[in-house]
Amino acid sequence: MGLWQWTVATLRSYPELAIFLALAIGFWIGPKKVGGFNLGNVTATLLAAIVIGQVGIAVPGPIKSTFFVMFLFAVGYGVGPQFFRGFGKEGPRQIAFSLIVLALCLLMPYVCAKIAGLDLGYAVGLYSGSQTISASIGVASDQIGRLGLPPEQIKAYIDAIPVGYAVTYIFGTIGSAIVLAQLGPKLIGVDLPAACAEYEKQMGGGAVGLDAGVFSAYRHIEVRAYRVDAASGLTGRPVTELFAGLRIFVERIRRGDRLIDADADSVLEPGDVVAISGPRAALVERVESVIAEVQDHELLDMPVTKVDVFVRSKEANGKTLRELAELPYTRGVYLRKITRSMVEIPILPETEILRGDILTIAGSTRHVEAAVAALGHADRPVESTDLAVVAAGIVIGGVVGALTYVAGGVPISLSTSGGALLAGLLLGYFRTVRPTFGNIPAPALWFMNTLGLNVFIAIVGINAGPGFVAGLQHAGVSLFLWGIVATSIPLIVAVLLGHHVFRFHPAILFGVCAGVRTTTAALGMIQEAAKSKVPALGYGMPYAIGNTLLTIFGMVIVLLMARGN
Repeated sequence: MGLWQWTVATLRSYPELAIFLALAIGFWIGPKKVGGFNLGNVTATLLAAIVIGQVGIAVPGPIKSTFFVMFLFAVGYGVGPQFFRGFGKEGPRQIAFSLIVLALCLLMPYVCAKIAGLDLGYAVGLYSGSQTISASIGVASDQIGRLGLPPEQIKAYIDAIPVGYAVTYIFGTIGSAIVLAQLGPKLIGVDLPAACAEYEKQMGGGAVGLDAGVFSAYRHIEVRAYRVDAASGLTGRPVTELFAGLRIFVERIRRGDRLIDADADSVLEPGDVVAISGPRAALVERVESVIAEVQDHELLDMPVTKVDVFVRSKEANGKTLRELAELPYTRGVYLRKITRSMVEIPILPETEILRGDILTIAGSTRHVEAAVAALGHADRPVESTDLAVVAAGIVIGGVVGALTYVAGGVPISLSTSGGALLAGLLLGYFRTVRPTFGNIPAPALWFMNTLGLNVFIAIVGINAGPGFVAGLQHAGVSLFLWGIVATSIPLIVAVLLGHHVFRFHPAILFGVCAGVRTTTAALGMIQEAAKSKVPALGYGMPYAIGNTLLTIFGMVIVLLMARGN
């Protein structure tokens, strides 16, 4: 037996090796850029799996469904806080806009499939690829299995899905980015970089003090020691009144032989040596101009820390950074990053903080601990996942999802995968109430999300491999062209609708559109075109809604096509 025959025989005997071979190739090819774009890990893994599947490898069904359920639970857990509680001032408008656009994202592929005369499997592939929602494949496959069709017909439809997906996904990703980042601004006649610069000013960008200090970007923050004298004008008043308009803080005071931790009511006396924190430029320009810097290593030797804070405070929810900066517990705390729905958003005085956001803050340990206690829960790195709660949640969600309702002779069900998504949403939301319950560390959540989806996609590709080439020859060109239509029209309508009807500011409009379509790649290109991170401010809420509904719509597209046949 030659090496090739031995390899093929081994992969057929041990299909799990074929799965990991597809993952290895996919994750090696996926990130590589060609012409400024990359296939992405999911598409590269699918294509690798299809090639491997040409040798005829059978992967047991339970493996695929197990990993897919794990993936959907992780998706729900990640967006749960935003889905249920992340309602800012723009929330109602963004929700209404998202629902309209999502309906169009469902109907356009359906209409294209009917006009093109595509069968059920190709139609699902067209939908999932053109809308770049890989998760819908599993939900749709489950629903196809419930239609009461002959087993060979079910297999034919399910094997056709990756053909439609692979053909339409590439333009679904690249085309979405081009439509939103390049064509979109021209459609509404705006200069995107100028619009973002204007919006930053409206949001308080460049404001004195706040833009460079506490609850602003952590830029060149330093702690220096200064000697206070009577002529400085800094004595006899609470330190909170000093340096009005600047985010500068007196951290510690040396008075004689004593070291005193300062608070907002501390009063300086002549001869005190003080440790003052703040932006380096402000210390140089405003502090050193009135008091002299000195060396005092013991005074400056104070514990500092940096931590991620999971926001769950009702008081903080909906408040802007400017408003939060005026609260006592933000004294001496510096904001380094805001993460919402796994995307970093810009730090501006008028940026709203929502429950479920993750704030990366730094400062002296005592100030950071006070801020954590007031804002929510310290999301410190841990090595353990609460697997008991996670597993129980998946089981309960799966049982609920397995319940079937028959309407017009057609069985309708969330399926076990849809139930797992719902369970993840609920547990993710509950985390904002009880942060230590059902905890999944960020690296573990990423692992569940990435491995779950890519193993599922690899199995889909391996099983569909033998018939992929024939399917591509049968419908490839037609699928690609209809995929362009199904991708482009909803986004073009979304841009025009958001601008003329919902009147979103152009700076966040394209972030909202990218969020609805859950296309992080498009958001990155939009920010690059805008030369700003401001578009990310519109991404979070629509992303949470879009990720959930576009997945569930995998079931709906099957029902629509089934009723039409």
